[in-house]
Amino acid sequence: MSTISTVSTNTTTGTEISTDTSTMLTCLSCGMPIESGEYCDHCTDETGALQSFDDRFSRMTQWQLRANPGETQQEAERATLQYLATMPAWRDHPRVVARE
Repeated sequence: MSTISTVSTNTTTGTEISTDTSTMLTCLSCGMPIESGEYCDHCTDETGALQSFDDRFSRMTQWQLRANPGETQQEAERATLQYLATMPAWRDHPRVVARE
């Protein structure tokens, strides 16, 4: 979970004021904002269970390739593994740990 803060400046005193405007949950698998639970709809199956690592890795690698058309498959897979290493759902997965 991360907190979104807004910073504004008091025009009379010039003092910066930081205000928490909302608390945002993020998917533990991919980092997308979610309203409740641990995982987003993209990372779960029809029962709400987290999809397998292989399914998520494949789909996230394909997204990486679409977002970065000049990347090779190997580069996209490496980038995806690096990103998954930052996600609580996957950081201890053997394929993520073995990337190092």
